[in-house]
Amino acid sequence: MAKEITNDDIDLLDELGVEAEATPTGGRTAREQRIIAGFEEIERFVQEQGRLPEHGENRDIFERLYAVRLDGIRASAECRLVLKDLDSKGLLGDEPELGKGANVAENDEALLAALGVEAEAADDLTKLVHIRPREEINAAEEVAQRNPCRDFAKFQPMFEKVQCELASGERKTTPYKDNAEVNKGDLFILDGQKLVVAEMGDTFVTDYGRPDRRLRVVYSNGTESDLLLRSLQRALNKDKVSRRITAPDLGPLFSEAVEEADLPTGYIYVLRSKSDHPFVVQNRSVIHKIGVTGGEVKSRVANAKKDPTYLLADVEIVATFKLANINRKRLEALLHKFFGRVRLDLELKDRFGSQVEPKEWFLIPLPVIEEAIEKLKDGTIESFRYDPESARLVGT
Repeated sequence: MAKEITNDDIDLLDELGVEAEATPTGGRTAREQRIIAGFEEIERFVQEQGRLPEHGENRDIFERLYAVRLDGIRASAECRLVLKDLDSKGLLGDEPELGKGANVAENDEALLAALGVEAEAADDLTKLVHIRPREEINAAEEVAQRNPCRDFAKFQPMFEKVQCELASGERKTTPYKDNAEVNKGDLFILDGQKLVVAEMGDTFVTDYGRPDRRLRVVYSNGTESDLLLRSLQRALNKDKVSRRITAPDLGPLFSEAVEEADLPTGYIYVLRSKSDHPFVVQNRSVIHKIGVTGGEVKSRVANAKKDPTYLLADVEIVATFKLANINRKRLEALLHKFFGRVRLDLELKDRFGSQVEPKEWFLIPLPVIEEAIEKLKDGTIESFRYDPESARLVGT
């Protein structure tokens, strides 16, 4: 009987860029199947994005994993032999220079050792002999990181106030979205406890090329921890009932339930382009259109591919926010002015050959747009500005 693969096993294998396989099938060894499965994921990325995965801190973590994996495959004679008849897109490229394979193996060994994983032999680094259970590792980290909060007296009144605001409806909780942005002062519910991100250290790059930050997190039970930003995000993702605590709702600007006396005035919408323009393709994840409409958003964008306003391409609706009793034009102008420094500078030709310059597209990550709208809700947006270099809101 094949060994049952747990979710924790799969998570760890995913971090290594390895697919979990129990037994060889179809004449392929388990190792060959893992190589093929990993390569097929890269092929799917190329098919969907129209380009190779790239390295870089501004890239999605999965794209960066695919980029590292592709480098390793190209440098491995074994992988090239397994995949030579399956490489329909020519992703393997030219043969690597002599000696590259050795460097890759050394990096693989270092990665496995850092993760507490032993390789059976130097020539088979993807065959895992011993994997320390992820729950055991997490529990050890948690014990090591949780300490009594010596200045909890400063935080206790805040937690009590937040609880009262939740009870009165001034604050709400929303599900935590995978890998959503975390900022100083953010409040969450994790494992049934409220927590606040009290401090954030400087950004640094880990041994795996990922940006991270050391946090000071204070919990409502009087403890604190200095875990990493990515560790907090993983914990929030793993807890299926984790919640983000919103800022106080001070009015009907974005109220979820419109009162009888309110006049509905439409929606703020955020769009992502499906254009095949090279610059848009390369930066698709951070190019967004911010607009306001008095009608239904889907109706507004129905003919996007014929309209220069929408980059002459279909669009994806990535976020909407209901409005009530608000001057739509003034609100739209405020948001556009706030992000004016990162307005997309792109020229297109319409179907008649005329040059057009869309004005409502910006180079901003979606979480930053959501945060700016939260600042609009609580009336503090004038105390912040958008910093393009760090891609986040900073105090003025």
